[in-house]
Amino acid sequence: MTLPQASIQEITNSKNLLLLVTLRWLAIAGQIGAIAIATLWLDIPLPVLQMASIIGFLIALNLITLYRYSSGAIITNTELFLDLLLDVVTLTAQLYLSGGATNPFVSLFLLQAVLGAVLLQTWSTWTIVAVTSGCFIWLTTSYNEIGFSEPMHSGAHSRLFAVHIYGMFICFLLAAVLLVLFITRINRNVRDQDLRLAELRQQSAEEEHIVRMGLLASGAAHELGTPLATMSVILNDWERMPALRADGELEAELIEMQTQLKRCKTIVSGILRSSGEERGENSERTSIVNFIDGVVDDWEESRNPSRFEYTNRLVGDFVIASDVLLQQILYNVLDNAFEASPAWVGIDITQSGEMLSIAVRDAGPGFAPDMLAEFGKPYRSTKQKPGSGLGLFLVVNVLRKLGGQATATNVPTGGAIVELRLPISALSVEAAHVH
Repeated sequence: MTLPQASIQEITNSKNLLLLVTLRWLAIAGQIGAIAIATLWLDIPLPVLQMASIIGFLIALNLITLYRYSSGAIITNTELFLDLLLDVVTLTAQLYLSGGATNPFVSLFLLQAVLGAVLLQTWSTWTIVAVTSGCFIWLTTSYNEIGFSEPMHSGAHSRLFAVHIYGMFICFLLAAVLLVLFITRINRNVRDQDLRLAELRQQSAEEEHIVRMGLLASGAAHELGTPLATMSVILNDWERMPALRADGELEAELIEMQTQLKRCKTIVSGILRSSGEERGENSERTSIVNFIDGVVDDWEESRNPSRFEYTNRLVGDFVIASDVLLQQILYNVLDNAFEASPAWVGIDITQSGEMLSIAVRDAGPGFAPDMLAEFGKPYRSTKQKPGSGLGLFLVVNVLRKLGGQATATNVPTGGAIVELRLPISALSVEAAHVH
């Protein structure tokens, strides 16, 4: 689980980096507005050129950050920390040029510390707290004094105090709104991360369940091999007995028993091939059309549904490795449709780009709403017998390992559709040896 968790953390860091970029754009707009109001409306002299250069640096930093995000680079805690640290440095520089600690916007340092606490690891957060505290202390003694261009008489002092109060209110309002907006977004990112981790844990548990089932099936198949071989020897001996061969009815039953015994051996061999061996180890090269035609024909011959419709809409053919897992998947889905609708079962094969789609339809009662919501979960079935629901569970998980997916929908006119979608590349001979 370490690698998936790391990947999820990187995705969350990328989302948080975009939040910092958005916050920086707002800070740029706010600084431009504040400088314009102070110089043009309040007639407060400011070093506009120097402050504009800092704004230019922030714009360049945002563009570089957006480029890194769009390039798919891995965003680490260290990068988030450096981005936030640069924001602190530029805020300190702007405050230094505009009154230092006497500037009401000095309380925006608290916003930086809060963002650090939410976005960063512990050591990074405390570093941001230490840096912002040091910058605040430094600004109490080192800064560029500002005032009105007119002489500082009593009226000017009153006006300066009023401007300071207004600035404190604007700063408070700005910090409160930004904190609510961005912490809400950050919490949403954290919830998404937790949800994804929960899905990965569920997937891991399901895959562990599949492994245990595979081991159980493999062990049972090995155990069944000996009694099946013994029965085959006995039946061969019986077939050579003159007394039994003389009885036509007994001879026909012996032949039927041999046929069913061979089928049992085939099933056991299939279990052994699909339990732990690499895909394609004993596979043969074939075409997708021949493979699906063969699977469908075998299923129809063994199940003998009342009415069966098979439509192959593939526009072309391509070479694949005959895969016992894919064959078992088709059998499972067709068997489920046959149990729900013995009178009619349909299967439709289509291709969309590089994806193969297999839609199995039935005319049964359809899926219950709670079963649709938990489609592919183990032991979710309307059948009241042990092991129910494991067939679709295996279908969903095997397709997921092949890079595909399975979906189920109810048809308004009656019945249900189970659609299997998987990449054609997963069926290639090369892919069969890789998995």
